[in-house]
Amino acid sequence: MRPVWTGALTFGLVNIPVRLHTAIQAKERISFRLLHKQDLSPIRYERVCQKEGETVPWKDIVKGYEYSKGKFVVLTDADFKAAAIESSKTIEILDFASADEIDPRFFETPYYVVPAKGGEKPYALLREAIKRTGTVGIGKITMRSNALHLAGVKAVGDAIVLDIMRFADELVDTSEFSFPSDSGVRPQELQMAEQLVGNLTQAFDPSKYTDDYAANLRKIIRAKMKGKKIEVAEPEERESTQVVDLMARLQESLEMGKRRGRTTKTRAHHTRTAKRRKSA
Repeated sequence: MRPVWTGALTFGLVNIPVRLHTAIQAKERISFRLLHKQDLSPIRYERVCQKEGETVPWKDIVKGYEYSKGKFVVLTDADFKAAAIESSKTIEILDFASADEIDPRFFETPYYVVPAKGGEKPYALLREAIKRTGTVGIGKITMRSNALHLAGVKAVGDAIVLDIMRFADELVDTSEFSFPSDSGVRPQELQMAEQLVGNLTQAFDPSKYTDDYAANLRKIIRAKMKGKKIEVAEPEERESTQVVDLMARLQESLEMGKRRGRTTKTRAHHTRTAKRRKSA
């Protein structure tokens, strides 16, 4: 796999030659084309001038910033060049922060940091130091057309992972919303809710969570390709939980959780028994 960035990761006077590789793989998404309903011919988009109503060639198109309704400032290639940050092939860790103190909303896109030849020992040293201190290294990196990004450097297993982070002004201020306080929560309700959470808690297994919507779409597409008729079931609507029946809903949820737990244990027992019989 080709790296998306090559350079060095530094902390203090330690310099580690590294490569960045994407940590996520592109998922095959279902895409659609807009068609003319009458003959199923694809619809073509054109660059039409709103004032003249005519198609504009690419050579006559410029980039403009709308600073007020209908008023623009045009930016040229020279303007973008003047605003660009000097390209750097170094990720300098400026600070370390406790991982527990960083709001997860700041993290955006992960990349594997892979050591280049000669960087193995300082790489392992940094990784272990991050693990033992429970911290995240905070720095900056320029990528793709000199765009500047905030970056978080973490230890994940045997790997160092760099997360492209959002800047503070990119997060929505929560003061715009109204959230309820815990003053109306009764102790017995909280106790039952904690018990319910405990009953549903298990080791995280990402493979058990699938994109059911995409799977259903593919199933429908395959059926329509074969000329089959699709029957659509009406979605079941759930009523919101009212305060008066909150305790009853919690109790019912606990009972469901217990039954599910017993079923899971029974299945696991049968699986183990079948394996023993097979190996005997």
